[in-house]
Amino acid sequence: MLRNKLLIRIITFGIGLFVMAFGVALSVKADLGVSPISCIPYVYSLKIPFTLGQLTIVFNLFLMVLQMVVLRKNYRVLQLIQLPVVFAFGMFIDLAMNMVTFISVSNYAWKVFWCLLSCVILAFGVFLEVKAKITYLPGEGLAMAIAETFKKEFGKAKIGVDSAMVVVGIVSSFLFLDQLLGIREGTVVAAILVGFIAKFYGRKLQFVDAWLSVNEPKEEVEELSKQNVVITISREYGSGGHEIGKRLAERLGIAFYDKNLIDITAKESGYTADYISKNEQKLAHSLLFELYEQNYAYVSEKQPPLDTLFLVQSKIIREIAAKESCVIVGRCANFVLKDNPKCFNVFVHADKKYRKSRITGNYGIHASVTDHELEKTDRERANYCLHFTGKNWRDAANYNLTVDSSLIDANTIVNTIITAIEKE
Repeated sequence: MLRNKLLIRIITFGIGLFVMAFGVALSVKADLGVSPISCIPYVYSLKIPFTLGQLTIVFNLFLMVLQMVVLRKNYRVLQLIQLPVVFAFGMFIDLAMNMVTFISVSNYAWKVFWCLLSCVILAFGVFLEVKAKITYLPGEGLAMAIAETFKKEFGKAKIGVDSAMVVVGIVSSFLFLDQLLGIREGTVVAAILVGFIAKFYGRKLQFVDAWLSVNEPKEEVEELSKQNVVITISREYGSGGHEIGKRLAERLGIAFYDKNLIDITAKESGYTADYISKNEQKLAHSLLFELYEQNYAYVSEKQPPLDTLFLVQSKIIREIAAKESCVIVGRCANFVLKDNPKCFNVFVHADKKYRKSRITGNYGIHASVTDHELEKTDRERANYCLHFTGKNWRDAANYNLTVDSSLIDANTIVNTIITAIEKE
């Protein structure tokens, strides 16, 4: 069984390499610029009498050497498995280039078509390569080496590696060809789209995981106690959700979790409390975050830091809910505990005037708070919720009770929540 699965993974990896090579060949035919990983070999293939595939092999061997230099004593012999992959990928590129010789691009519209198709195909190859879990191409290997050695996030390291390749490609093109060739708008499109599309395949083609993986014993999940009552408080910035949650916990004589979750998460995740405090429940620009996060589609070993943070906090929240009755503020706890029948979810909101007054009076902020600052924090929370749960943070249907704290004092809200819970 294990041998059969390994053989299937190797075959899948080989197919993924060929599909990627075919995507590279189509991007060359589109003539709008190749992807960052291919731009340097392509530029040099226009100057010296070697094929694109041959120069891709040479370039990837150079990247392997760079991995060794960066990792030094931490370089693992197992990483030499990239060596046959490099030669196979180069040969596949030359084969694919011969297969697409019939394609003739007559106008810009057709160039755009072939460029976009190359991204779709290249992304599918990346998807198969990652799912096979055999190894990765040296470009991703170098980004991982940099991330490991210099303690950088993989997404940032890969952006840096890709950007460096593009810069070297541009400089080489002007030096040796006296003009810019091979690096155009298609290069930017590929840098943005391929990771997005690979992640899309990952969401829609989940059956591939089951097909490629060996059945493993499922991890036992701690069963939720039917006796524990858990109240989650989601809140607009400055609406007083923390105060209401704390008073509610004191009235009921149960545990209260808000900022203390930061220290618990720090112990579980390995991230510092400062990092968690600055990054939890925040996703300022979902599009920009997606552009950064899509780089993680290229490797199976790495996970975006915010994904890790959310998963760790979700695990902690579920464990707390299984252990004791409590009040939990924020962290998308209502969605994390959506299957808990004893979970009561509250959303606290208020008008802007009231929220500004509370922030300046209770949070020790002496400068005036603008509408923009309120909207920014709420947008961060909404984007965070949408990204990790797919739900609208402000949708009243996601809560058992929504209250306007500017109209009702905190004690009355606490009494209302307790009354509503008793009627459940």
